[in-house]
Amino acid sequence: MESPPHPLLLLLTLLVAAGAASAGADDLVAELQSLRSRSPSGVIHLTDTSVTRFLSAPAPRPYSVLVFFDAASLHSKTDLHLPQLRREFALLSASFLTHNPASADLFFADIEFSESQHSFAQFGVNSLPHVRLVRPEHTRLAGSEQMDQSHFSRLADSMAEFVESRTGLKVGPIVRPPLVSRNQMILLVILFLVSIPFLIKRIMDGETLFHDRRVWMAGALFIYFFSVSGGMYGIIRHTPMFITDRSDPNKLVFFYQGSGMQLGAEGFAVGFLYTLVGLMIAMVTHLLVRVESQIQRFTMLAVMIIGWWAVKKVILLDNWKTGYSIHTFWPSSWR
Repeated sequence: MESPPHPLLLLLTLLVAAGAASAGADDLVAELQSLRSRSPSGVIHLTDTSVTRFLSAPAPRPYSVLVFFDAASLHSKTDLHLPQLRREFALLSASFLTHNPASADLFFADIEFSESQHSFAQFGVNSLPHVRLVRPEHTRLAGSEQMDQSHFSRLADSMAEFVESRTGLKVGPIVRPPLVSRNQMILLVILFLVSIPFLIKRIMDGETLFHDRRVWMAGALFIYFFSVSGGMYGIIRHTPMFITDRSDPNKLVFFYQGSGMQLGAEGFAVGFLYTLVGLMIAMVTHLLVRVESQIQRFTMLAVMIIGWWAVKKVILLDNWKTGYSIHTFWPSSWR
């Protein structure tokens, strides 16, 4: 009868196996860091082979990977916004790397459909845009966590919220490139300095746009429309004009039901109705008083009907979106 292995020999074997596993994990981390350093944004490009090596390694792994699924053949479909989302994903990766240069807990990667169809099938990806978080404990790629479509609404900022809530890591502020480069700024300053004498002459002659009241009127209308339509909110929050319907990728959603998010199209629609009512009131108080009485009556009737329709649309949209209702209260003496 064969004697059982000595406890010390068994312990030594376990320690050797654990050390080999740790060394293998360290090699994977070092290789991922090397691949990340070669990418300007820190996004690692994966293929079927590298997916198997880095994401199918025995769990638990010492790192998480956020994967962006891309398809170059679908970049022409503007409703998917794949090129824009891919750029925002790169900004997310670069910002995380800027604020966490030595971090080996999270890596960012992308997979292209034409190169890695097998990986798409392993993850179970059948529609785009699609982002998955592969955590250290995930043993199956299909069991990794999918980023909800709502986290695409504010692009890199909402993606960062998803990463921070799921991994506990701090992404930091999104670092965006300046709108005007240094050379462009120098050129603009030179052009401005050259144009100063000509601007002074036109100002002295009263021939600038600032002397035209039509420009001031158009500017006032634009500021009013921009204010009531939530334009500044959209710029700060990077809200899209519309999103893709989750149930039908070929359908666009311009009005989002729920108070948690507002699309750009909703704000512009409500802003248009507000501006329409404001312009009608201005017309009644400044123009209508100068015309004949018969025309006044018909115009006032049209203004009242259109104004009632516009206000009703705003109230119905607010009720549909937030559930808030307008209640009518009659004076007690009327009851």
